[in-house]
Amino acid sequence: MSLTDKAIEQIRELIRTGALPPGSKLPPEPDLAAQLGLSRNLAREAVKALAVARVLEVRRGDGTYVTSLQPSLLLEGLGGAVELLQGDSVALQDLMEVRRLLEPMATALAATRISDAQLAEVKRHLDAMREARDDVERLNAHDAAFHRAVVSATGNETLLTLLEGISGRTLRARIWRGLVDDKAAGRTLAEHEAIFNALSTRDAALSQAAALLHVSNTEQWLREHLRSGAPLPFGTTASHRP
Repeated sequence: MSLTDKAIEQIRELIRTGALPPGSKLPPEPDLAAQLGLSRNLAREAVKALAVARVLEVRRGDGTYVTSLQPSLLLEGLGGAVELLQGDSVALQDLMEVRRLLEPMATALAATRISDAQLAEVKRHLDAMREARDDVERLNAHDAAFHRAVVSATGNETLLTLLEGISGRTLRARIWRGLVDDKAAGRTLAEHEAIFNALSTRDAALSQAAALLHVSNTEQWLREHLRSGAPLPFGTTASHRP
Protein backbone atom coordinates (compact mmCIF):
# COMPACT_ATOMS: atom_id res chain seq x y z
CA MET A 1 0.00 0.00 0.00
CA SER A 2 1.42 3.40 -0.99
CA LEU A 3 1.77 6.29 1.49
CA THR A 4 -1.11 8.08 -0.25
CA ASP A 5 -3.31 4.99 0.08
CA LYS A 6 -2.48 4.83 3.79
CA ALA A 7 -3.39 8.51 4.16
CA ILE A 8 -6.70 7.90 2.37
CA GLU A 9 -7.43 4.97 4.67
CA GLN A 10 -6.74 7.11 7.76
CA ILE A 11 -9.29 9.71 6.67
CA ARG A 12 -11.79 6.99 5.78
CA GLU A 13 -11.35 5.54 9.26
CA LEU A 14 -12.24 8.92 10.80
CA ILE A 15 -15.41 8.89 8.70
CA ARG A 16 -16.24 5.25 9.51
CA THR A 17 -15.86 5.78 13.26
CA GLY A 18 -18.04 8.89 13.22
CA ALA A 19 -15.21 11.26 14.12
CA LEU A 20 -16.04 12.95 10.81
CA PRO A 21 -19.78 12.36 10.26
CA PRO A 22 -21.63 13.24 7.03
CA GLY A 23 -21.78 17.00 6.54
CA SER A 24 -18.90 17.74 8.92
CA LYS A 25 -16.03 20.03 8.04
CA LEU A 26 -12.48 18.72 7.99
CA PRO A 27 -9.83 20.55 10.01
CA PRO A 28 -7.60 22.91 8.01
CA GLU A 29 -4.97 21.05 6.03
CA PRO A 30 -2.06 21.73 8.46
CA ASP A 31 -4.16 20.56 11.42
CA LEU A 32 -5.41 17.48 9.57
CA ALA A 33 -1.87 16.54 8.56
CA ALA A 34 -0.63 16.95 12.14
CA GLN A 35 -3.58 15.00 13.55
CA LEU A 36 -2.88 12.06 11.24
CA GLY A 37 0.89 12.30 11.42
CA LEU A 38 1.15 13.03 7.71
CA SER A 39 3.00 15.51 5.57
CA ARG A 40 0.81 18.28 4.16
CA ASN A 41 1.41 16.93 0.65
CA LEU A 42 0.11 13.48 1.62
CA ALA A 43 -2.91 14.96 3.37
CA ARG A 44 -3.64 17.08 0.29
CA GLU A 45 -3.38 14.10 -2.09
CA ALA A 46 -5.64 11.99 0.13
CA VAL A 47 -8.27 14.73 0.23
CA LYS A 48 -8.12 15.11 -3.55
CA ALA A 49 -8.61 11.37 -4.06
CA LEU A 50 -11.57 11.24 -1.67
CA ALA A 51 -13.08 14.28 -3.36
CA VAL A 52 -12.93 12.48 -6.71
CA ALA A 53 -14.67 9.52 -5.04
CA ARG A 54 -17.41 11.90 -3.81
CA VAL A 55 -16.59 11.12 -0.18
CA LEU A 56 -15.36 14.66 0.40
CA GLU A 57 -16.43 17.95 -1.14
CA VAL A 58 -13.94 20.79 -1.48
CA ARG A 59 -15.72 24.14 -1.28
CA ARG A 60 -13.45 26.87 -2.55
CA GLY A 61 -12.98 29.60 0.03
CA ASP A 62 -14.84 27.65 2.69
CA GLY A 63 -13.15 24.33 3.37
CA THR A 64 -13.56 20.59 2.85
CA TYR A 65 -16.65 18.71 3.99
CA VAL A 66 -17.73 15.10 4.26
CA THR A 67 -20.56 14.56 1.78
CA SER A 68 -23.94 13.02 2.55
CA LEU A 69 -22.37 9.59 1.81
CA GLN A 70 -25.60 8.56 0.10
CA PRO A 71 -25.25 5.54 -2.24
CA SER A 72 -26.56 7.55 -5.18
CA LEU A 73 -23.68 9.99 -4.72
CA LEU A 74 -20.90 7.54 -3.91
CA LEU A 75 -21.83 5.17 -6.75
CA GLU A 76 -22.49 7.96 -9.25
CA GLY A 77 -19.27 7.26 -11.07
CA LEU A 78 -20.24 3.67 -11.81
CA GLY A 79 -22.14 4.58 -14.97
CA GLY A 80 -19.17 6.54 -16.27
CA ALA A 81 -16.83 3.66 -15.53
CA VAL A 82 -19.17 1.29 -17.35
CA GLU A 83 -19.17 3.56 -20.39
CA LEU A 84 -15.39 3.19 -20.59
CA LEU A 85 -15.95 -0.46 -21.46
CA GLN A 86 -17.33 0.50 -24.88
CA GLY A 87 -16.52 -1.93 -27.63
CA ASP A 88 -15.73 -4.85 -25.31
CA SER A 89 -18.21 -7.64 -25.96
CA VAL A 90 -16.95 -9.70 -23.00
CA ALA A 91 -17.57 -6.76 -20.67
CA LEU A 92 -21.05 -6.32 -22.13
CA GLN A 93 -21.83 -9.98 -21.50
CA ASP A 94 -20.53 -9.63 -17.94
CA LEU A 95 -22.83 -6.67 -17.38
CA MET A 96 -25.81 -8.59 -18.68
CA GLU A 97 -24.87 -11.43 -16.32
CA VAL A 98 -24.80 -9.00 -13.38
CA ARG A 99 -28.20 -7.69 -14.41
CA ARG A 100 -29.54 -11.26 -14.50
CA LEU A 101 -28.27 -11.86 -10.98
CA LEU A 102 -29.65 -8.65 -9.49
CA GLU A 103 -32.80 -7.61 -11.33
CA PRO A 104 -35.04 -10.67 -10.76
CA MET A 105 -34.35 -10.50 -7.01
CA ALA A 106 -35.04 -6.78 -7.05
CA THR A 107 -38.32 -7.40 -8.85
CA ALA A 108 -39.31 -9.99 -6.24
CA LEU A 109 -38.57 -7.49 -3.49
CA ALA A 110 -40.54 -4.81 -5.32
CA ALA A 111 -43.58 -7.11 -5.41
CA THR A 112 -43.67 -7.12 -1.60
CA ARG A 113 -43.27 -3.34 -1.25
CA ILE A 114 -44.81 -1.68 -4.30
CA SER A 115 -47.56 0.86 -3.63
CA ASP A 116 -50.61 1.44 -5.82
CA ALA A 117 -49.08 4.71 -7.03
CA GLN A 118 -45.79 3.00 -7.92
CA LEU A 119 -47.65 0.21 -9.70
CA ALA A 120 -49.52 2.86 -11.70
CA GLU A 121 -46.16 4.37 -12.71
CA VAL A 122 -44.97 0.98 -13.94
CA LYS A 123 -48.19 0.59 -15.94
CA ARG A 124 -47.78 4.06 -17.44
CA HIS A 125 -44.46 3.05 -18.98
CA LEU A 126 -45.88 -0.29 -20.11
CA ASP A 127 -48.71 1.53 -21.90
CA ALA A 128 -46.18 3.90 -23.49
CA MET A 129 -44.16 0.91 -24.69
CA ARG A 130 -47.26 -0.49 -26.39
CA GLU A 131 -47.83 2.81 -28.18
CA ALA A 132 -44.18 3.06 -29.24
CA ARG A 133 -43.65 -0.50 -30.48
CA ASP A 134 -42.71 0.76 -33.97
CA ASP A 135 -40.31 3.38 -32.59
CA VAL A 136 -37.32 1.42 -31.26
CA GLU A 137 -35.58 4.22 -29.37
CA ARG A 138 -38.79 5.48 -27.75
CA LEU A 139 -39.81 1.95 -26.85
CA ASN A 140 -36.47 1.29 -25.22
CA ALA A 141 -36.56 4.60 -23.33
CA HIS A 142 -39.82 3.53 -21.71
CA ASP A 143 -38.38 0.02 -21.27
CA ALA A 144 -35.58 1.53 -19.14
CA ALA A 145 -38.08 3.71 -17.25
CA PHE A 146 -40.27 0.66 -16.62
CA HIS A 147 -37.40 -1.19 -14.96
CA ARG A 148 -36.32 1.87 -13.01
CA ALA A 149 -39.86 2.27 -11.65
CA VAL A 150 -39.89 -1.39 -10.59
CA VAL A 151 -36.55 -1.21 -8.80
CA SER A 152 -37.46 2.14 -7.23
CA ALA A 153 -40.39 0.38 -5.59
CA THR A 154 -37.93 -1.65 -3.50
CA GLY A 155 -36.98 1.49 -1.62
CA ASN A 156 -33.36 0.30 -1.77
CA GLU A 157 -31.30 3.19 -3.09
CA THR A 158 -28.09 1.17 -3.34
CA LEU A 159 -29.76 -1.50 -5.46
CA LEU A 160 -31.33 1.15 -7.69
CA THR A 161 -27.99 2.93 -8.17
CA LEU A 162 -26.17 -0.29 -9.04
CA LEU A 163 -28.73 -1.32 -11.65
CA GLU A 164 -28.89 2.22 -13.04
CA GLY A 165 -25.11 2.13 -13.38
CA ILE A 166 -25.20 -0.78 -15.82
CA SER A 167 -28.40 0.21 -17.62
CA GLY A 168 -26.75 2.72 -19.93
CA ARG A 169 -24.66 -0.02 -21.54
CA THR A 170 -27.35 -2.71 -21.57
CA LEU A 171 -29.92 -0.21 -22.83
CA ARG A 172 -27.88 0.23 -26.01
CA ALA A 173 -27.80 -3.52 -26.39
CA ARG A 174 -31.61 -3.59 -26.17
CA ILE A 175 -31.88 -0.79 -28.75
CA TRP A 176 -29.55 -2.74 -31.02
CA ARG A 177 -31.72 -5.81 -30.55
CA GLY A 178 -34.77 -3.87 -31.64
CA LEU A 179 -32.98 -2.60 -34.72
CA VAL A 180 -31.84 -6.01 -35.96
CA ASP A 181 -34.66 -8.25 -34.72
CA ASP A 182 -38.13 -7.25 -35.93
CA LYS A 183 -39.76 -9.73 -33.54
CA ALA A 184 -38.08 -8.26 -30.47
CA ALA A 185 -40.71 -5.59 -29.79
CA GLY A 186 -43.53 -8.10 -29.50
CA ARG A 187 -41.52 -10.39 -27.23
CA THR A 188 -40.37 -7.48 -25.11
CA LEU A 189 -43.93 -6.26 -24.60
CA ALA A 190 -45.16 -9.73 -23.66
CA GLU A 191 -42.35 -10.15 -21.14
CA HIS A 192 -42.98 -6.74 -19.57
CA GLU A 193 -46.70 -7.45 -19.37
CA ALA A 194 -45.91 -10.67 -17.48
CA ILE A 195 -43.75 -8.72 -15.02
CA PHE A 196 -46.46 -6.12 -14.50
CA ASN A 197 -49.18 -8.75 -14.02
CA ALA A 198 -47.05 -10.54 -11.42
CA LEU A 199 -46.38 -7.28 -9.58
CA SER A 200 -50.10 -6.52 -9.64
CA THR A 201 -50.76 -9.67 -7.63
CA ARG A 202 -47.88 -8.84 -5.24
CA ASP A 203 -46.54 -12.33 -5.91
CA ALA A 204 -42.78 -12.21 -5.25
CA ALA A 205 -41.94 -15.64 -6.70
CA LEU A 206 -43.93 -15.04 -9.87
CA SER A 207 -42.44 -11.54 -10.26
CA GLN A 208 -38.93 -12.93 -9.89
CA ALA A 209 -39.61 -15.66 -12.45
CA ALA A 210 -41.06 -13.19 -14.97
CA ALA A 211 -38.10 -10.85 -14.60
CA LEU A 212 -35.61 -13.71 -14.84
CA LEU A 213 -37.20 -14.94 -18.07
CA HIS A 214 -37.07 -11.45 -19.55
CA VAL A 215 -33.45 -10.73 -18.66
CA SER A 216 -32.30 -14.24 -19.59
CA ASN A 217 -33.92 -13.99 -23.02
CA THR A 218 -32.12 -10.71 -23.72
CA GLU A 219 -28.83 -12.13 -22.46
CA GLN A 220 -29.19 -15.29 -24.53
CA TRP A 221 -29.99 -13.31 -27.66
CA LEU A 222 -26.94 -11.13 -27.12
CA ARG A 223 -24.60 -14.07 -26.57
CA GLU A 224 -25.85 -15.85 -29.69
CA HIS A 225 -25.50 -12.70 -31.77
CA LEU A 226 -21.96 -12.10 -30.57
CA ARG A 227 -21.05 -15.77 -31.05
CA SER A 228 -21.96 -15.40 -34.70
CA GLY A 229 -19.17 -12.85 -35.07
CA ALA A 230 -21.55 -9.96 -35.68
CA PRO A 231 -20.16 -6.49 -34.90
CA LEU A 232 -21.09 -4.62 -31.77
CA PRO A 233 -22.97 -1.34 -32.28
CA PHE A 234 -19.90 0.45 -30.95
CA GLY A 235 -17.70 -0.14 -33.96
CA THR A 236 -15.85 -3.31 -32.95
CA THR A 237 -16.25 -7.00 -33.62
CA ALA A 238 -17.30 -9.58 -31.12
CA SER A 239 -14.68 -11.18 -28.91
CA HIS A 240 -15.08 -14.35 -26.91
CA ARG A 241 -13.84 -15.95 -23.74
CA PRO A 242 -11.28 -18.75 -24.13
